[in-house]
Amino acid sequence: MTLREYLGGVAGKGVLATADAEGKVDAAIYSKPHIMEDSTLAFIMRDHLTHHNIGSNPYATYLFIEDGPHFKGIRLFLKKVREDTDPDLIAKMTRRHLTPEQDKEKGPKFLVYFALEKTLPLIGSGETGITVL
Repeated sequence: MTLREYLGGVAGKGVLATADAEGKVDAAIYSKPHIMEDSTLAFIMRDHLTHHNIGSNPYATYLFIEDGPHFKGIRLFLKKVREDTDPDLIAKMTRRHLTPEQDKEKGPKFLVYFALEKTLPLIGSGETGITVL
């Protein structure tokens, strides 16, 4: 199963965990990543702590926790590979729509691309059977 199939077929919540250059950790709720044709995963970020941390430490972990009675999901181990600020591209990829005024008040957006380095189940170790593409 591909990551696109998995994420597209299950409801749940995501958490993106990052750390700054000194190792101070942060975790934030994030929607499902955009899966790009070049196998990278992309998140739209505001200029907040997660974006700051990724600027000084390119590694992150994304936890996806499936809705339901049991703890099921995946962990994605990521490394930042590039960033884009093209407003047209970001607008096209934005899933949550605010009024132009609300969007501007929240500050600039960045499209941050990551390479997927490893995938593990939410709990334990082993294979997930999930590939990027």
